[in-house]
Amino acid sequence: MERKSLFTDKDCSATGLNCSIQGEVVVLSQDTPERQLYFCLCGNGAGTNPSGCAVFLVSLRTGEFALKKRSEVIGILKPELLPDSAKLQLSQIRPVGALDLKNYEPKYSGYSFLPDGRYASGVWLCTEQEALDYMEMQKPYQHRIMICDRDDFCVLELQEGRLLHPTEEAMEAFRQASENGGLTMT
Repeated sequence: MERKSLFTDKDCSATGLNCSIQGEVVVLSQDTPERQLYFCLCGNGAGTNPSGCAVFLVSLRTGEFALKKRSEVIGILKPELLPDSAKLQLSQIRPVGALDLKNYEPKYSGYSFLPDGRYASGVWLCTEQEALDYMEMQKPYQHRIMICDRDDFCVLELQEGRLLHPTEEAMEAFRQASENGGLTMT
């Protein structure tokens, strides 16, 4: 069910200039609830105690990019309040800093699922780090997240924030090996 009333500061986990909004779902002061939810990509107004006012956003209604002022941002939305339609739109956003698909070959696809099994098409991810960043970006909002390789085999899966595949031990071995410049997800 979609929300009928406007989101306010009471619907936010953090407000004000003392919090970073980059990589977060934010609430804007708008005239309708449908036009209030955005994902913050970056901008000199996105950090803690920002040096500027510009924030680059993606609408969680239309998927279109927007340039807004930090003063228009009420705060960071509490994850449990994000409507399903916005979760599906959020699942289509590549992580901040993702490589340009015109110049790099994707290695993975990222999928996010609602509790009823609905999902949108996969998102191309070029590196292991992008796959991990996608997972971290989606984790607070999505019921289930799956990362698949180019052959569409699942290489990473979380449900309700819990790692399902691979095991915690295998994931820790991957993290340590990737810090040393070895290992890829398979």
